[in-house]
Amino acid sequence: MGTIAESPVRSPKVNVLGLDKKTYQAAPSTLCKGCGHDSISQRIMNVTWEAGLDQTKVIKMSGIGCSSKSPTYFLGWSHGFNSVHGRMPSVATGAIVANHTLKAIGVSGDGDTVSIGIGQFKHVVRRNVPMVYIVENNGVYGLTKGQFSATSDLGQKLKYAGVNNLPPLDVCIEALASGATFVARSFAGDPKQVEALLHAALRHRGIAVLDIISPCVTFNNHEESTKGYSWGKEHEEPLNELLGFVPAEREIRIADYEGEVEVEMHDKSKIRLKKLDPDYDPTDKALAFRVLEEARSKQQFITGLIYVNEEERPHLLELLELTDEPLATLDEARVRPSREALQALMATL
Repeated sequence: MGTIAESPVRSPKVNVLGLDKKTYQAAPSTLCKGCGHDSISQRIMNVTWEAGLDQTKVIKMSGIGCSSKSPTYFLGWSHGFNSVHGRMPSVATGAIVANHTLKAIGVSGDGDTVSIGIGQFKHVVRRNVPMVYIVENNGVYGLTKGQFSATSDLGQKLKYAGVNNLPPLDVCIEALASGATFVARSFAGDPKQVEALLHAALRHRGIAVLDIISPCVTFNNHEESTKGYSWGKEHEEPLNELLGFVPAEREIRIADYEGEVEVEMHDKSKIRLKKLDPDYDPTDKALAFRVLEEARSKQQFITGLIYVNEEERPHLLELLELTDEPLATLDEARVRPSREALQALMATL
Protein backbone atom coordinates (compact mmCIF):
# COMPACT_ATOMS: atom_id res chain seq x y z
CA MET A 1 0.00 0.00 0.00
CA GLY A 2 1.47 3.32 -1.05
CA THR A 3 1.94 6.33 1.17
CA ILE A 4 0.56 9.80 0.50
CA ALA A 5 3.33 12.31 0.06
CA GLU A 6 3.02 15.41 2.20
CA SER A 7 2.80 18.75 0.41
CA PRO A 8 5.99 20.77 0.81
CA VAL A 9 5.77 23.70 3.19
CA ARG A 10 5.98 26.92 1.18
CA SER A 11 8.17 29.65 2.58
CA PRO A 12 6.44 33.04 2.79
CA LYS A 13 7.51 35.61 0.24
CA VAL A 14 9.62 38.25 1.95
CA ASN A 15 10.83 41.74 1.06
CA VAL A 16 14.37 43.14 1.16
CA LEU A 17 14.15 43.33 4.96
CA GLY A 18 13.28 39.63 5.16
CA LEU A 19 9.71 40.37 6.28
CA ASP A 20 6.53 38.83 4.92
CA LYS A 21 3.54 40.99 4.08
CA LYS A 22 1.61 40.07 7.22
CA THR A 23 4.10 41.98 9.36
CA TYR A 24 2.85 45.20 7.69
CA GLN A 25 -0.66 44.68 9.00
CA ALA A 26 -2.03 46.07 12.25
CA ALA A 27 -5.34 45.90 14.13
CA PRO A 28 -8.49 44.58 12.40
CA SER A 29 -10.62 47.33 10.87
CA THR A 30 -13.76 48.50 12.64
CA LEU A 31 -14.99 50.50 9.63
CA CYS A 32 -18.09 49.51 7.66
CA LYS A 33 -17.64 46.50 5.40
CA GLY A 34 -16.73 47.70 1.92
CA CYS A 35 -15.46 51.12 3.05
CA GLY A 36 -13.00 52.58 0.57
CA HIS A 37 -10.71 53.54 3.45
CA ASP A 38 -9.92 49.88 4.09
CA SER A 39 -8.91 49.42 0.47
CA ILE A 40 -6.49 52.35 0.80
CA SER A 41 -5.02 50.84 3.98
CA GLN A 42 -4.36 47.63 2.07
CA ARG A 43 -2.67 49.57 -0.72
CA ILE A 44 -0.41 51.30 1.82
CA MET A 45 0.55 47.93 3.32
CA ASN A 46 1.31 46.46 -0.12
CA VAL A 47 3.41 49.40 -1.26
CA THR A 48 5.43 49.86 1.93
CA TRP A 49 6.14 46.12 2.01
CA GLU A 50 7.25 46.10 -1.63
CA ALA A 51 9.43 49.15 -1.03
CA GLY A 52 11.04 47.49 1.99
CA LEU A 53 10.16 50.42 4.23
CA ASP A 54 11.35 50.08 7.82
CA GLN A 55 8.16 50.45 9.83
CA THR A 56 10.05 51.64 12.89
CA LYS A 57 11.10 54.69 10.87
CA VAL A 58 7.53 55.59 9.86
CA ILE A 59 5.12 57.85 11.69
CA LYS A 60 1.41 57.65 10.90
CA MET A 61 -0.41 60.93 11.46
CA SER A 62 -4.13 61.64 11.39
CA GLY A 63 -6.82 63.93 12.75
CA ILE A 64 -10.42 63.02 13.54
CA GLY A 65 -12.96 61.11 11.44
CA CYS A 66 -13.49 57.69 9.86
CA SER A 67 -10.42 58.29 7.69
CA SER A 68 -8.32 59.20 10.68
CA LYS A 69 -9.00 55.81 12.26
CA SER A 70 -7.24 54.18 9.28
CA PRO A 71 -3.65 54.31 10.63
CA THR A 72 -4.74 51.82 13.30
CA TYR A 73 -5.16 49.25 10.54
CA PHE A 74 -1.76 49.34 8.80
CA LEU A 75 1.95 49.25 9.74
CA GLY A 76 1.57 47.89 13.24
CA TRP A 77 5.25 48.45 14.08
CA SER A 78 5.00 52.20 13.37
CA HIS A 79 4.16 54.99 15.78
CA GLY A 80 0.77 56.60 15.20
CA PHE A 81 -0.74 59.83 16.47
CA ASN A 82 -4.33 61.10 16.27
CA SER A 83 -4.31 64.88 16.56
CA VAL A 84 -7.10 67.31 17.33
CA HIS A 85 -9.64 67.65 14.50
CA GLY A 86 -8.01 69.36 11.51
CA ARG A 87 -4.66 69.89 13.24
CA MET A 88 -2.73 66.90 11.89
CA PRO A 89 -0.48 69.06 9.63
CA SER A 90 0.92 71.04 12.59
CA VAL A 91 1.61 67.93 14.67
CA ALA A 92 3.19 66.21 11.66
CA THR A 93 5.40 69.25 11.01
CA GLY A 94 6.64 69.25 14.59
CA ALA A 95 7.35 65.52 14.54
CA ILE A 96 9.29 65.69 11.28
CA VAL A 97 11.31 68.72 12.41
CA ALA A 98 12.17 66.92 15.67
CA ASN A 99 13.29 63.79 13.81
CA HIS A 100 14.00 64.22 10.11
CA THR A 101 14.93 60.55 9.72
CA LEU A 102 11.27 59.56 9.96
CA LYS A 103 8.99 58.99 6.99
CA ALA A 104 5.60 60.59 7.61
CA ILE A 105 2.38 59.22 6.18
CA GLY A 106 -0.58 61.45 6.97
CA VAL A 107 -4.14 60.16 6.48
CA SER A 108 -6.98 62.65 6.63
CA GLY A 109 -10.49 63.09 5.27
CA ASP A 110 -12.46 65.69 3.37
CA GLY A 111 -13.85 67.07 6.63
CA ASP A 112 -10.58 66.94 8.55
CA THR A 113 -8.62 68.55 5.70
CA VAL A 114 -10.96 70.69 3.61
CA SER A 115 -13.34 71.95 6.29
CA ILE A 116 -11.96 72.56 9.78
CA GLY A 117 -8.37 71.88 8.68
CA ILE A 118 -8.21 73.87 5.42
CA GLY A 119 -5.87 76.51 6.87
CA GLN A 120 -3.55 73.88 8.30
CA PHE A 121 -3.58 71.97 5.01
CA LYS A 122 -2.67 74.99 2.90
CA HIS A 123 0.26 75.90 5.13
CA VAL A 124 1.75 72.40 5.34
CA VAL A 125 1.65 72.39 1.53
CA ARG A 126 3.09 75.92 1.30
CA ARG A 127 5.98 74.90 3.56
CA ASN A 128 6.61 71.80 1.45
CA VAL A 129 6.86 69.57 4.50
CA PRO A 130 8.31 66.23 3.32
CA MET A 131 5.45 63.81 3.87
CA VAL A 132 2.81 61.78 2.05
CA TYR A 133 -0.55 63.47 2.64
CA ILE A 134 -3.52 61.24 1.76
CA VAL A 135 -7.05 62.64 1.73
CA GLU A 136 -9.64 59.85 1.90
CA ASN A 137 -12.41 61.80 0.22
CA ASN A 138 -16.00 60.53 0.42
CA GLY A 139 -17.91 63.83 0.26
CA VAL A 140 -19.73 63.24 3.53
CA TYR A 141 -19.22 63.32 7.28
CA GLY A 142 -19.56 59.59 7.84
CA LEU A 143 -18.40 59.50 11.46
CA THR A 144 -21.09 62.01 12.51
CA LYS A 145 -23.71 60.22 10.44
CA GLY A 146 -24.21 61.74 7.03
CA GLN A 147 -23.86 65.52 6.88
CA PHE A 148 -22.50 67.32 3.81
CA SER A 149 -18.77 68.04 3.75
CA ALA A 150 -16.84 70.76 1.93
CA THR A 151 -16.29 68.40 -1.03
CA SER A 152 -19.97 67.44 -1.39
CA ASP A 153 -21.34 68.20 -4.86
CA LEU A 154 -23.63 71.15 -5.44
CA GLY A 155 -27.17 69.79 -5.53
CA GLN A 156 -26.18 66.50 -3.89
CA LYS A 157 -28.94 64.79 -1.93
CA LEU A 158 -28.45 62.91 1.32
CA LYS A 159 -31.15 61.08 3.23
CA TYR A 160 -30.72 63.00 6.47
CA ALA A 161 -29.19 66.24 5.22
CA GLY A 162 -31.46 67.23 2.35
CA VAL A 163 -29.96 69.03 -0.67
CA ASN A 164 -26.52 70.67 -0.66
CA ASN A 165 -26.68 74.27 -1.92
CA LEU A 166 -22.97 75.11 -1.64
CA PRO A 167 -20.27 74.53 -4.30
CA PRO A 168 -17.55 72.00 -3.44
CA LEU A 169 -13.89 72.69 -2.80
CA ASP A 170 -11.43 70.68 -4.88
CA VAL A 171 -8.54 69.15 -2.88
CA CYS A 172 -6.19 69.09 -5.88
CA ILE A 173 -6.91 72.69 -6.89
CA GLU A 174 -6.31 73.85 -3.31
CA ALA A 175 -3.03 71.93 -3.21
CA LEU A 176 -1.84 73.38 -6.54
CA ALA A 177 -2.76 76.91 -5.47
CA SER A 178 -0.71 76.44 -2.30
CA GLY A 179 2.43 75.42 -4.18
CA ALA A 180 2.37 71.62 -3.96
CA THR A 181 5.02 69.92 -6.09
CA PHE A 182 3.20 66.58 -6.28
CA VAL A 183 -0.56 66.36 -6.77
CA ALA A 184 -2.50 63.25 -7.74
CA ARG A 185 -6.03 61.91 -7.65
CA SER A 186 -7.20 58.33 -7.63
CA PHE A 187 -10.12 56.09 -6.76
CA ALA A 188 -10.17 53.47 -4.00
CA GLY A 189 -11.78 51.10 -6.50
CA ASP A 190 -8.68 51.28 -8.74
CA PRO A 191 -6.02 49.51 -6.63
CA LYS A 192 -3.41 49.36 -9.41
CA GLN A 193 -3.42 53.12 -9.89
CA VAL A 194 -3.48 53.86 -6.15
CA GLU A 195 -0.41 51.68 -5.59
CA ALA A 196 1.50 53.25 -8.49
CA LEU A 197 0.82 56.73 -7.14
CA LEU A 198 1.79 55.70 -3.59
CA HIS A 199 5.12 54.35 -4.83
CA ALA A 200 5.77 57.70 -6.48
CA ALA A 201 4.61 59.71 -3.47
CA LEU A 202 6.89 57.85 -1.06
CA ARG A 203 9.92 58.83 -3.13
CA HIS A 204 8.98 62.49 -3.59
CA ARG A 205 11.29 65.03 -1.92
CA GLY A 206 8.62 67.38 -0.59
CA ILE A 207 4.94 67.02 0.19
CA ALA A 208 2.99 64.59 -1.97
CA VAL A 209 -0.78 65.18 -1.91
CA LEU A 210 -3.04 62.27 -2.92
CA ASP A 211 -6.76 62.95 -3.14
CA ILE A 212 -8.30 59.46 -3.17
CA ILE A 213 -12.05 59.19 -3.73
CA SER A 214 -13.09 56.67 -1.09
CA PRO A 215 -16.81 55.75 -1.11
CA CYS A 216 -18.78 55.82 2.13
CA VAL A 217 -20.92 52.70 1.74
CA THR A 218 -23.33 53.79 4.49
CA PHE A 219 -24.17 57.39 3.68
CA ASN A 220 -22.90 58.30 0.20
CA ASN A 221 -22.78 55.39 -2.22
CA HIS A 222 -25.96 55.93 -4.24
CA GLU A 223 -26.09 56.18 -8.04
CA GLU A 224 -26.11 60.00 -8.13
CA SER A 225 -23.07 60.39 -5.89
CA THR A 226 -19.78 61.24 -7.62
CA LYS A 227 -18.05 59.70 -4.58
CA GLY A 228 -19.71 56.28 -4.97
CA TYR A 229 -18.34 53.03 -6.37
CA SER A 230 -20.66 52.72 -9.38
CA TRP A 231 -20.23 56.34 -10.47
CA GLY A 232 -16.47 56.19 -10.04
CA LYS A 233 -16.08 53.01 -12.08
CA GLU A 234 -18.29 54.31 -14.88
CA HIS A 235 -16.85 57.82 -15.12
CA GLU A 236 -13.16 57.51 -14.26
CA GLU A 237 -10.97 59.18 -16.91
CA PRO A 238 -7.25 58.52 -16.29
CA LEU A 239 -4.89 61.24 -17.49
CA ASN A 240 -1.95 58.84 -17.56
CA GLU A 241 -0.99 55.40 -16.38
CA LEU A 242 2.05 55.10 -14.17
CA LEU A 243 3.81 51.88 -14.99
CA GLY A 244 6.74 52.71 -12.73
CA PHE A 245 7.71 56.05 -11.21
CA VAL A 246 10.63 57.30 -9.14
CA PRO A 247 10.91 61.11 -8.81
CA ALA A 248 14.33 62.73 -9.11
CA GLU A 249 16.17 65.60 -7.46
CA ARG A 250 15.02 68.33 -9.85
CA GLU A 251 12.57 68.90 -12.64
CA ILE A 252 12.75 66.73 -15.73
CA ARG A 253 10.60 67.73 -18.66
CA ILE A 254 9.32 65.14 -21.08
CA ALA A 255 9.15 65.66 -24.83
CA ASP A 256 6.16 64.73 -26.95
CA TYR A 257 5.71 61.00 -27.31
CA GLU A 258 3.21 58.44 -28.52
CA GLY A 259 2.03 55.46 -26.48
CA GLU A 260 4.64 54.86 -23.77
CA VAL A 261 7.92 56.54 -22.89
CA GLU A 262 10.76 55.67 -20.52
CA VAL A 263 12.73 58.54 -19.01
CA GLU A 264 15.97 58.16 -17.07
CA MET A 265 16.05 60.15 -13.84
CA HIS A 266 19.10 61.75 -12.22
CA ASP A 267 19.66 58.77 -9.94
CA LYS A 268 19.56 56.41 -12.98
CA SER A 269 16.14 55.09 -11.96
CA LYS A 270 13.39 55.04 -14.56
CA ILE A 271 9.97 56.52 -15.05
CA ARG A 272 7.58 54.92 -17.54
CA LEU A 273 4.47 56.82 -18.55
CA LYS A 274 1.66 55.53 -20.69
CA LYS A 275 -0.15 58.40 -22.35
CA LEU A 276 -3.93 58.18 -22.29
CA ASP A 277 -4.56 61.85 -23.05
CA PRO A 278 -2.29 62.97 -25.92
CA ASP A 279 -2.27 66.59 -24.71
CA TYR A 280 -1.49 66.00 -21.04
CA ASP A 281 1.90 66.85 -19.54
CA PRO A 282 2.05 66.44 -15.72
CA THR A 283 4.88 68.98 -15.45
CA ASP A 284 2.70 71.81 -16.85
CA LYS A 285 1.11 73.58 -13.86
CA ALA A 286 -1.12 75.84 -15.93
CA LEU A 287 -2.44 72.80 -17.78
CA ALA A 288 -3.09 71.04 -14.46
CA PHE A 289 -5.21 73.97 -13.25
CA ARG A 290 -7.11 74.09 -16.53
CA VAL A 291 -7.80 70.36 -16.62
CA LEU A 292 -8.97 70.33 -13.00
CA GLU A 293 -11.25 73.33 -13.50
CA GLU A 294 -12.75 71.91 -16.68
CA ALA A 295 -13.32 68.58 -14.96
CA ARG A 296 -15.01 70.29 -12.04
CA SER A 297 -17.31 72.35 -14.28
CA LYS A 298 -18.27 69.26 -16.32
CA GLN A 299 -18.44 67.01 -13.25
CA GLN A 300 -15.82 64.72 -14.76
CA PHE A 301 -13.76 62.32 -12.69
CA ILE A 302 -10.13 62.54 -13.79
CA THR A 303 -7.45 60.51 -12.05
CA GLY A 304 -3.70 59.99 -12.28
CA LEU A 305 -0.61 62.11 -11.75
CA ILE A 306 -1.99 65.63 -12.13
CA TYR A 307 1.16 67.62 -11.40
CA VAL A 308 4.77 66.93 -10.44
CA ASN A 309 7.62 69.40 -10.33
CA GLU A 310 11.06 68.23 -9.26
CA GLU A 311 12.79 71.59 -9.60
CA GLU A 312 15.19 72.52 -6.81
CA ARG A 313 12.62 73.97 -4.45
CA PRO A 314 13.81 73.21 -0.90
CA HIS A 315 11.49 71.50 1.53
CA LEU A 316 10.99 72.80 5.06
CA LEU A 317 13.76 70.76 6.69
CA GLU A 318 16.32 72.08 4.20
CA LEU A 319 15.21 75.64 4.86
CA LEU A 320 15.66 75.14 8.61
CA GLU A 321 19.25 73.91 8.10
CA LEU A 322 18.86 71.21 10.73
CA THR A 323 21.74 69.19 12.11
CA ASP A 324 22.44 65.78 10.61
CA GLU A 325 21.56 64.19 13.92
CA PRO A 326 17.83 64.53 14.72
CA LEU A 327 16.95 67.21 17.25
CA ALA A 328 15.05 64.60 19.26
CA THR A 329 18.25 62.68 20.02
CA LEU A 330 20.50 65.64 20.91
CA ASP A 331 21.37 65.89 24.59
CA GLU A 332 20.64 69.00 26.62
CA ALA A 333 24.23 70.22 26.52
CA ARG A 334 24.10 70.51 22.73
CA VAL A 335 20.60 71.94 22.54
CA ARG A 336 20.66 74.46 25.36
CA PRO A 337 23.07 77.42 25.14
CA SER A 338 25.55 77.70 28.01
CA ARG A 339 25.25 80.46 30.59
CA GLU A 340 28.33 82.11 29.08
CA ALA A 341 26.83 82.06 25.59
CA LEU A 342 23.57 83.59 26.85
CA GLN A 343 25.45 86.32 28.75
CA ALA A 344 27.46 87.15 25.65
CA LEU A 345 24.26 87.37 23.62
CA MET A 346 22.55 89.61 26.20
CA ALA A 347 25.58 91.91 26.20
CA THR A 348 25.00 92.67 22.53
CA LEU A 349 21.39 93.82 23.05
